[in-house]
Amino acid sequence: MTDSVVSWKNGMSFSGRANSGFSLDLGASAEVGGADDGFRPMELIAIGLAGCTAMDVISILQKKRQDVSGFEVQVHADRASDHPKVFTQAVIEYSVTGRGVQEEAVKRAIELSATRYCSVHAMLAKAFPITLKYFVYEDQGEGKRALQRSGEVSTHP
Repeated sequence: MTDSVVSWKNGMSFSGRANSGFSLDLGASAEVGGADDGFRPMELIAIGLAGCTAMDVISILQKKRQDVSGFEVQVHADRASDHPKVFTQAVIEYSVTGRGVQEEAVKRAIELSATRYCSVHAMLAKAFPITLKYFVYEDQGEGKRALQRSGEVSTHP
């Protein structure tokens, strides 16, 4: 079971705590009476999606002995213009930097995350379409990298 609690501080400011013991601030923008002092709830949904799949993909790449030196997952999500302003679609971009990282290993790791391991992806994919894109960079040292491959991963038969 997952238990979470959100406690009101003042105005539109809250503190959230999960059963893991970690906490974070939640807030709203000034245009809706907030103080711009914390995450927006919908931001946390996108971060949860990025975090879930990122943990899966890096774990799989490490098991496949890929020499990854940098890794980032970005979620770009569109929202409906009318309330309740739900996400209507999302694009997840995986940027993998390393030495000799195999494109097929990256694609398979993303596919496994999306279809088998990431519970957040499984839940949200029932509500809106999610596109999966990847970029594989060769690490050239000194903070430089060169794009080697890019593409999309399809999770549909």
